[in-house]
Amino acid sequence: MGNSASVKGPPPETSPPPVNLFTAELYRNVNVRASVRAKLPMPADQMELERRFTKVLASMDLPPDKAKVLKQYDLERKWEIICDQERVQAKDPPSLYLKKLKTYLDPKASRSAKKRKMLGDSTSTQVLRDLEICLRTNPIEWVKEFLNDEHHGLDCLINYLGFRLMMMRAEARNANKTESDDNISVNSVGTNVINSCSKMNGRTSHFDSQDARRRSRHVLKLKMGDTKDDIHICIMCLRAIMNNKHGFSMVIQSTDAINGIALSLTHKSPRTKALVLELLAAICLVKGGHEIIVEAFDHFKEVCQEKRRFETLMGFFMYYEEFHVEFMVACMQFINIIVHSVNDMNYRVHLQYEFTQLGLDNYLEKLRIHESEELQVQISAYLDNVFDVAALMEDSETKTAALEKVADLEDELGHAHNRLGQLERDAAAQIANLERALMETRSERDKLKEGRRQAEEEAETLRRESANYRASLDEKNMNMFPRESSSSSGVSSCSSTGGGSSGGGETPPPPPPPPPLPNVAPPPPPPPMISSGAPPPPPPPGLMPLPTEKDCMTIKRQIQTKNRLPTLNWAAMRPNQVRGTVFNELDDNKVFNRVDFNDFEEKFKMPGPPCKDNISLTDSSLTSGTRGRKKPDLISLLEHNRLRNIAISKRKINVAVDQIARAVTSLDLRQIPLDTVELLQKMIPNEAEAKKYKKYLEDKKDVNVLTEEDRLLLELNKIANVQNKLNILQYMGNFNENLNLIAPQIEILKLTSKSVRQSMKFKGVLELVLAIGNYVNSAKRGPAYGFKLQSLDSLTDLKTPDKKISLMNYISETIRTRLPELMDFESELYQIERAATISLENLETDVKELEKGMESIRRENAGQNYGVLMDFLSASEERLRSLHTQLNDARSIFRETAEYFGECSRTSDPTTFFSFFVRFVKAFKAAERENEEQRRAEEVAAMKASADTMKRNKKIYLADEQEAVINELRNRSRMVQEMKLLPRDEVYNGALEDILLGLRNEPYRRADAVRRSHRRRIDSNRLSRTQEELEV
Repeated sequence: MGNSASVKGPPPETSPPPVNLFTAELYRNVNVRASVRAKLPMPADQMELERRFTKVLASMDLPPDKAKVLKQYDLERKWEIICDQERVQAKDPPSLYLKKLKTYLDPKASRSAKKRKMLGDSTSTQVLRDLEICLRTNPIEWVKEFLNDEHHGLDCLINYLGFRLMMMRAEARNANKTESDDNISVNSVGTNVINSCSKMNGRTSHFDSQDARRRSRHVLKLKMGDTKDDIHICIMCLRAIMNNKHGFSMVIQSTDAINGIALSLTHKSPRTKALVLELLAAICLVKGGHEIIVEAFDHFKEVCQEKRRFETLMGFFMYYEEFHVEFMVACMQFINIIVHSVNDMNYRVHLQYEFTQLGLDNYLEKLRIHESEELQVQISAYLDNVFDVAALMEDSETKTAALEKVADLEDELGHAHNRLGQLERDAAAQIANLERALMETRSERDKLKEGRRQAEEEAETLRRESANYRASLDEKNMNMFPRESSSSSGVSSCSSTGGGSSGGGETPPPPPPPPPLPNVAPPPPPPPMISSGAPPPPPPPGLMPLPTEKDCMTIKRQIQTKNRLPTLNWAAMRPNQVRGTVFNELDDNKVFNRVDFNDFEEKFKMPGPPCKDNISLTDSSLTSGTRGRKKPDLISLLEHNRLRNIAISKRKINVAVDQIARAVTSLDLRQIPLDTVELLQKMIPNEAEAKKYKKYLEDKKDVNVLTEEDRLLLELNKIANVQNKLNILQYMGNFNENLNLIAPQIEILKLTSKSVRQSMKFKGVLELVLAIGNYVNSAKRGPAYGFKLQSLDSLTDLKTPDKKISLMNYISETIRTRLPELMDFESELYQIERAATISLENLETDVKELEKGMESIRRENAGQNYGVLMDFLSASEERLRSLHTQLNDARSIFRETAEYFGECSRTSDPTTFFSFFVRFVKAFKAAERENEEQRRAEEVAAMKASADTMKRNKKIYLADEQEAVINELRNRSRMVQEMKLLPRDEVYNGALEDILLGLRNEPYRRADAVRRSHRRRIDSNRLSRTQEELEV
C-alpha cells in the first residue's frame, strides 16, 4: 500500500474517494497482518511493548481523542498496531515524485535523453496517481517531508496544475478553431469560458500558435498523460494534502493554490467540477476561508472576463449538456455555503441577491419537480437559509405598531388597576357595612327566637291546662247525669246550662269556671262548645302529621370546615326542582363515609386564617369553448350569459333531448340519471323565456335554426308542470340516501339517551361531585340538593392555591383509590360524541321535508296514476311513516332524559345536552393522564432519591472517565457537526474528510434555519392577526 511504484490505481473518473488516514493506518489486510505477527512475536516485557506503542502513536500524529482510545486497547491489539505500523514503510521518497514533476515542467527536458530515460515508461498521469496514493496512505512524516522547505512539494504541485490548466485552454482553443468551419461548439459554456481566460496569476501566459506546437511536442516526447486526467488527479492530491493538519494550513495560506483549485472549474468533466466545489465549500466552513474563496472567485472573474461574479458557475449549473447529479448537488451545496456561512446579515443578503440576479431563484423553481432526492435536500436547505427581506421589513413595521399598541394597552391596564383598586376599597367598605348589618340582624334573630321559645312554652302550658279542664268537666257531667243514655247525654249537658228542668227535684248548678290568669288569654271551652269559626289549637310537639316518603326531602346539614376553602361555582337546584330527577335518587351522605375529606381540605385549603364558621373556468375560456361549437347560421332566443351557462350544463348531459322529454313526462328515473335531473332543474326556462318560445312556435318558425340549447329549453317548455316533475324525480332519486342518513342519527339519539339515563356508574360520579360541592359550598351558600349539568365544566376551574391540582384531578384520583367501581363509567355512555353532533331541530326539519315531498308525489299521482309513482309510494310510504314514528320515540326519550337530569326539555337540544357529557369525559380522561404522569414523576423521583450512594459514585466515576474520552472527540468535530465555522488553529488531521462526510450526511443549515422556516409560518399568522387588531 505504501509502494507507490507498484500500485495501479483506477482512472480518474472512477477513482475511489480518499480514505480517512486514521482508518487506513489501523485496518490492514488480515493475511499480511497474520504473517507479520508470525515473524514478530510479542515481547515478553510489557514495558518494552508500551515504549514501542508510545513511539508508534507519536509517529502517527493522531488527535488526542483518538490516541486516548488506542491507549485503552489491550496488549494484543497494541502489538497488532505496532506490527501494522512497522509494515507500512514508504518505498519511494517524496523527492522522486517531485523530480519527475519538475522534469515535466522543464521545457528543455524533452531534448535531454537522460531526463527522458529517468522518467521511464510511466506517464505523468501514473506518476500523479502514485503520488496521490502515497499522500493518502503513507505515514504523516512522509507527507511532512513532501511539504517541507527542502522539497516545496506544494509549490511544485501547484505549478504543474497551472501548466496543465494552460495546456487545457490551448487544446480547447485549437479544437474550437478546427471545428469553427462546421459551426460545432465543443462545449457551449466551458469552451467559451476557457477561450476567454488569458492569464492565471502570472504563471500562465497567452499561447501563440508556435508556442502551442512547441508545448505539444514537449508533451509527446515526455509521454505525458491526458491533460484532463492530470488536472483531476492534481485536485485529488491537493485534497489528500488538505486532509493533513499541516497541509491544510499551507494550502489555505497559498493564494496560488486556492486560485488554481477555483480555475479548475473550467474542467470539462462534471466529476472534477464536483470535487472542486466540495473542496471550496469545505474551506468556507473554516474561519477566514469564506473571504479566501470570495477573493478566488474575484480572481476567476478577472481571468475569465466575467461580467458578473459566479457567472461561469451558474452557467455550468443551469446550462449543462448532460445532467450530472453529483455535480448539481455539489454546486447547490457550494452556493448554499458561500451565501449563508457568513454571520453578517447584510453581506448574506448581498450574496443572495447576487445569485438572484444570475437567475438562481427562477431556476430552483424549475428544479423542484426533479426526481433527485439528494438535489431536493440541498435546495430545501438553501431555501431554509434564505432571508425574506420583504417579510422582515413587514415584520419590523408590524412590530413597531404592535409595540405602540402594547404601550397604549399598558396605560389602559394601569388605569384599570387604579379603578380596580378603588372598586376593591369601596367593596371592602360595603362589606364592612353589610357585616355590621348582618350582626345586628343576627342579634335580632336571636331575640326573636328567644321570644318564640317563650311563647311556645306558654302555649304548651295552656294546652296542658285546657286538657285538664276538659277532662274534669267531662267527669263532672258524667256524675251529674248517670241515668241518661249515651246518645243524648251530650246534648242534654249542652242545653242544661241555662237552668234546671221543669219537673222533679232541683239540680245544683255547675261550678263556675276558674278565674282567668293575669295577662293570659282564657283557655278555650270544651270541644262541644267550640264555635265553627275559630281554628282548633295546634297539636303538641311530636304529634304533627308526618309527610309521605314521596313528598319529603331529607334536610341536608351544613358542613363546617376547619379551613377556608374555595367556592365551587355551580348552578344549584332548589328542593322543588330536584323532585323527579336523578338527584332525588342520590344520597351524598354515604360518600362522606368513604372519602377522606381531611385530605381534600388539606389540598384545597385557601391561604389565610381558618374559617370562623365552619371548480370553475374563466369567462374567456367558456366563451371561446361555446363559440367553437356554435354554428354560425344558428340563432338563439337566450341572452349571451344564459346561453353560455346552458351550453356548459348541456355538455354534461349525455342523453338525447327526446329521451329527456319522455323521461320527465313519465317520471321514470330509469331513463335519465339523477345528475341530469339536477342539471335540468337549473335549465328550466323562466317566464320571459317561456313566452319567447311560445311566440316562436305560434309564428311557425323553423325550429332547426335554433341552437341545441334553445331546442332543449323548447322541449322542456312543452312539458306541463315541468318544475314539479323534476322536483319529484330528484326527491325519488335522493329518497333512499336521505333516509339512510337520518335513520342512524335517530337511532343513536335514542340509544344514547337510554344509556345516559340508565348508567349507574355515572350516577355514582354525580353523587361524588354533589358531596364534594356541598362540602365546599354548604357553609357559604347552604347545602344543595342537585346541580345543573353545566356545573361539570367548572370542575377544572377550581384549583389548589399552587394551581397544580384541579378539582377534576382530585375527583379522578378519588375514584381510582376510593371508588374503583366507577373507573370506566364512560363505557356505559353509548356514543355520546356522535350524539353531541345531532340536532333534533334539523332532524325534524329533514323529516318534514321528506313528508312534504311524499305529499307532492301523492298529489301528482292522484291526477294521472303513474305506474312509477305507484311503485315508489308502495315501497316508500311505510318506511317514511316508520321513520316518523322513530323520530317521535327518540324525541320523547331524549326529553325524558333531559328532565331526568334537571334540564328543561323544551329548550334542551342533543348538541348542548350531550356536549356536557363529552366535555366531562374528556376532562376526566385528561385529569387521569395528568395524575398518571404525576405518579410516574413521583416514582422516578423516589427511585432516584433511594439509589445507593456507593453505586451512584461508581457510576459517576465511570461516566466521568468515559465522558472525558467522548468530550475530547466531540470537541474536535463539534464545530463541523453543528455546521459552525472551525477555527484554523483547531484544524486536525482528517478534519477535511469529517467536513465532507458531514455535508454528505446533512446539508448545511444555519442553527436558526429550520426554526426560522417554522417560525415564519407561525409569525405570519400572528402578525396578520395583530395587524387586524390594530386596524380594529
